[in-house]
Amino acid sequence: MNQPLIEISGLAIDYPGRRRLGGPRERVRVVEGVDLSLDAGQTLGLVGESGSGKSSIGQTLLGAVPPAAGRIRVAQWDVGALRHRDLPAYRRTVQMVWQNPYASLTPTLPVGEQIGEPLRADPDMDAAARSRRVARLLEQVGLRPADADKLPHQFSGGQRQRVAIARALAPSPRLIVLDEPVSALDVITQAQILRLLEAVQRETRVAYLLISHDIGVVRYLSDRVAVLRRGCLVESGDADQVCERPAHAYTRELIGSILEPGPLEPPADEMSASTPSRLGPSWGGTPAQGPVRPRGECPR
Repeated sequence: MNQPLIEISGLAIDYPGRRRLGGPRERVRVVEGVDLSLDAGQTLGLVGESGSGKSSIGQTLLGAVPPAAGRIRVAQWDVGALRHRDLPAYRRTVQMVWQNPYASLTPTLPVGEQIGEPLRADPDMDAAARSRRVARLLEQVGLRPADADKLPHQFSGGQRQRVAIARALAPSPRLIVLDEPVSALDVITQAQILRLLEAVQRETRVAYLLISHDIGVVRYLSDRVAVLRRGCLVESGDADQVCERPAHAYTRELIGSILEPGPLEPPADEMSASTPSRLGPSWGGTPAQGPVRPRGECPR
């Protein structure tokens, strides 16, 4: 039996809170006791309302927020033991798609240079090889090689999403974290992006962690679904099982809030998508200690 690409056990995440008079700063626990796994080439959807902790899990997987407790393994990496010098290599394994494609791109730099930026760390790839790789990536996401010379503002929102996906794919990652990747786009463009992400996954076997408040989007793309509420995992399982036969009242509430059955089917000859590959601040070592202020009891 193959080992999962991602194994998360007993994960807890803290953020700095208030500083006590004459004492250490409190830490607020935003995620508590989460267990998850994800196989290569599969999609795990994390769904929950704003503040449920789903984006914090994504940031920890990126190496931007240290775990306070528990263990996270991604491929050969123990994320909790990452050091600063490990981060460049780790970030070739894990990339990210952000919600706003325009904010994830440098406005004054041609997109070809931005897509090729992660490739500069490869000592075996010269400028000509990088240009060929960038051209292939642009074609893979439905753009033209000539688009490499354009600036971000010369693209539509959906096209910028394609550029961002190409950039995330450049270092051939094993995992891409998709944090609300379609929520800023219209319904037709959302569907196009989801279709592109499906095609990319079939071709590359990359795994996705899809973070969304929209369980309709999560169901469309995910093999498995995990439902978070107030930092705790309340339900997880196969996507069809969780969405069609939810066991937890909160999951039923989320499903009942969907106004439409899911993303519209796009025309077969249209695709558009994106993924930014920008990471938050790096970290290393042990998180600062201090009293932990729980956010509340886990809803079970």
